[in-house]
Amino acid sequence: MKHIHILGICGTFMGSLAQLAKALGYRVTGSDVNVYPPMSTQLRAAGIEIFEGWGLEQLKPAPDMVVVGNVISRGNPVMEAILNQMLPYTSGPQWLAEHVLQGRWVMAVAGTHGKTTTASMLACMLENADMAPGFLIGGVPLNFDVSARLGDSDFFVIEADEYDSAFFDKRSKFVHYRPHTLVMNNLEYDHADIFPDLAAIERQFHHVVRTVPQHGLLVYPAKDEALKRVLAMGQWTPEHTTGEGGLWQARNVAADGSAFDVCFDGAMVGRVCWGLTGAHNVNNALAAMAAARHVGVEPNIACEALCSFSSVKRRMERLACVKGVTVYDDFAHHPTAIKTTLEGLRAQVGDAAITAVIEPRSNTMKQGIHQQTLIDACDDASRVCWFQPAEQGWSLQALIDDRHPQHACFDSMAALLENLVKKAKPNEHIVIMSNGGFGGIHQRLIQQLDH
Repeated sequence: MKHIHILGICGTFMGSLAQLAKALGYRVTGSDVNVYPPMSTQLRAAGIEIFEGWGLEQLKPAPDMVVVGNVISRGNPVMEAILNQMLPYTSGPQWLAEHVLQGRWVMAVAGTHGKTTTASMLACMLENADMAPGFLIGGVPLNFDVSARLGDSDFFVIEADEYDSAFFDKRSKFVHYRPHTLVMNNLEYDHADIFPDLAAIERQFHHVVRTVPQHGLLVYPAKDEALKRVLAMGQWTPEHTTGEGGLWQARNVAADGSAFDVCFDGAMVGRVCWGLTGAHNVNNALAAMAAARHVGVEPNIACEALCSFSSVKRRMERLACVKGVTVYDDFAHHPTAIKTTLEGLRAQVGDAAITAVIEPRSNTMKQGIHQQTLIDACDDASRVCWFQPAEQGWSLQALIDDRHPQHACFDSMAALLENLVKKAKPNEHIVIMSNGGFGGIHQRLIQQLDH
């Protein structure tokens, strides 16, 4: 039995890769500095040994292959030992491409926003059509309750991230996947820690477009100017467009996005009534349906799947309702994501109070790249509570002036929690928005509201 060791195993991508490797029959071990549930629990339940920290004992005996996560950089003690001992190593995307994706019909979902949700929808559509897809998704689809599985067919759905592969491979992850069906949901500037501007990201998107075969399919929104520039660099594959002016459109859309008709090439092909809200999720659904049809899933079957779709953990996940106060967890990482989420909730709850609790934690927001658009992104919230950690290099408070009395900034978790509990009132909706753990604020707030 071959042994692979994974550095950075508790990230969503690497942890999911570990479980796929285990299912393929490998002996799998790994290490990380942040070993905590739910990923650590999933890994240990799968029989995967985890080392906490970067002790060199994890390389004894030497593994057959080390899979290096993109959180690892030169200077890491284990990585330096790997290089000095000339042990074989590879990136996560490269290993996945060679051992899981090779020979399969890969359906990749890329874009700045909505990758996890759209990939989850697509996997559910194929499952509803009895196609037993494999998948690796950067979250846990509630319809499956796992983030990855090998599947029992040629089809494999993957969330295709544009972030770099490893410190020794600066290509975007998705370049390794070689999809037959490629969804590009949207494209905005993000990942300011590795991309200097939007044009650099567009170039990476074109790299993956160049790998899609002539009998493949490109799916993208008809009005996205950045994606138009990507395709203007060269296109060799048929396309299906979505949204306004597209081949796939939503009509008779409910105000909150909870119901809509699906039209393909001018003809109505189905209706969706579901538990999700927001125009962004309607657009995600159209993209997933276009991709599913490419592999034979009829629109009526896809609509059935959407009607029973239960979303994804941490995507407007309703955690609790305590004394009339509803608490949600949302994986917001960009002003556009914040804006579309709050718009969808406002359309759903009408005049009820909405409090947005936001930690600008993504690398792009930490650098202050989008700070000018952050305040406007929260227009649909009644109140906004910003959390500013001490290490952040720019001031959230400086964005708030007399025109924004509903905004407040906190540098203490205790003070933030005290304020939320003190001002909470029945029929209020509190949305906690962060792409990290946010200091466990979710359960702490629920407990304090309850007491």
